[in-house]
Amino acid sequence: MNNSVTNTARLLGAGLRALLVLTVICGVLYPLAITGVAQGLFPGKANGSEIKANGQVVGSSLIGQQGYSLDYFQPRPANGLGTNSVNTQYKLILSGATNRSGDNADLIKWVKEAKAKVIKDNSVPGYTVKPSDVPADAVTSSGSGLDPAISPQYADIQVHRVAEKNNLPVAEVQKLVDEHTDGRTLGFIGEPTVNVLELNIALKELVAKS
Repeated sequence: MNNSVTNTARLLGAGLRALLVLTVICGVLYPLAITGVAQGLFPGKANGSEIKANGQVVGSSLIGQQGYSLDYFQPRPANGLGTNSVNTQYKLILSGATNRSGDNADLIKWVKEAKAKVIKDNSVPGYTVKPSDVPADAVTSSGSGLDPAISPQYADIQVHRVAEKNNLPVAEVQKLVDEHTDGRTLGFIGEPTVNVLELNIALKELVAKS
């Protein structure tokens, strides 16, 4: 009996020591080491890819924002379109696809309404957006609904409206878009994109200087 109790005590002691050692290694030392490496090699990404304006963090380059007035470039629609959107305000606690097929009647209706709005909002005196000019990302959300970027094509059809709203030359606003267009990853992966938040920060700075 005494041997059984002794053996059990030894096993419990060994188990507790192993738990303590693994907790220190996996729960303290390893996270600290990984954090140190990340901060040393790519601090920007490690801290959430923050975007700053006037010394203040205003967002992340990885997460889109909604709520811009028509004085600014507009992002992709939030996840879902219409009144039954999954995520209409880019709330970080909720993201996901609309889960509607391409021939879904509601989705078709929302896309048509969104397309008509894009054409109306971006057509200004001397420049009319044609239905064929409207790219898919202007009327559909991304899979997560949190896409921070738009296509150069969508940015381009907004240039005239943004220029008019801010009393800026069209050429200057177009130059701003071109300067904030990122090419394909490694030159062949994905498509060129324009980060809306970064573009709008640059636009605000341009307006302030004009």
